[in-house]
Amino acid sequence: MKSQVKTCVFIGLLTFFVLTPSAFSQEKVDLKMMTGPMGGSWYPLGGAIADAMQKEIPGVTMSVAPGGGMANVEALEFGKCDIGFSNSSSAVDGLYGRPPFKKKMENMRQLANLYPQYFQMVVREDSGIKSVADLKGKSIAPGPKGHTGELLAQQVLEIYGLSYKDMAKVHHVGYSDSVALIKDGHAHAYILGTTIPASSILDLAADRKIRLISIPDDKIKALQKINAGYLKRIIPKGTYPGVDYDVPGVGYFTHLVISAKLPDDLVYKITKTLAKNLPRFADVVKDMKGVTPKDLALDIGVPFHPGALKYFKEIGAL
Repeated sequence: MKSQVKTCVFIGLLTFFVLTPSAFSQEKVDLKMMTGPMGGSWYPLGGAIADAMQKEIPGVTMSVAPGGGMANVEALEFGKCDIGFSNSSSAVDGLYGRPPFKKKMENMRQLANLYPQYFQMVVREDSGIKSVADLKGKSIAPGPKGHTGELLAQQVLEIYGLSYKDMAKVHHVGYSDSVALIKDGHAHAYILGTTIPASSILDLAADRKIRLISIPDDKIKALQKINAGYLKRIIPKGTYPGVDYDVPGVGYFTHLVISAKLPDDLVYKITKTLAKNLPRFADVVKDMKGVTPKDLALDIGVPFHPGALKYFKEIGAL
């Protein structure tokens, strides 16, 4: 009798597995996403993206870890993560193996653009500085070494025939210290790359009258020859107190890069999930407000993963 019961149980289980393979054959995929430092916008946005992926793609789990734009590209290359936040200009440098990268980042593929960042050059209105050329012999605060905005600051000086050696002093400090230097006159220009309006510039403008320095079209084209990831950006008038004029310049995108080793079908599903949840992501990071699936598909010079490319073509975004 016991033998008959065991046989029936075995047959029942075997039938269950055969007839319901989808319940057990769903492949489990563990992914790691690297974002930005705690306290920044990348980390909470990464958490929201990971949550959407886990809810909408069966079998997928995604962990989120802090990182940085350049570090994430290298982490992707060396298999330390599967998806990473980056700045488009830094990713293009990685693609070609340009400094600060020591080799070509061959495992990196474009997943999607997210939102724009703006290169901003701020001076006090009473400084007499009206163009990049006027910075010669002055003291500047272009941000900590190795940051995307700091590298761009060097390149902007370069296209004007200048370098840090032509400056009276270069302060490699953070946002709040840079503002303090401008306020007390120890620096003449505050240079950074971030979203608009930048809270640090608003802080400065609340205490001092400011001027934003523009970059003319011919110089923008020169920058784009250096790095195809740079895009023309205009800071609209009224963005900052007292700045009642548009300020043309350059910027880049916060974007997502993904491992070339991930299967096309999985990346297709990831891309589709991103596009579907854009309104939700805008609730987490205000800079995502108004972003459309077509915006996600903008070509910034990094090859798309075939899975992402398939989705964007399917919806007519490319």
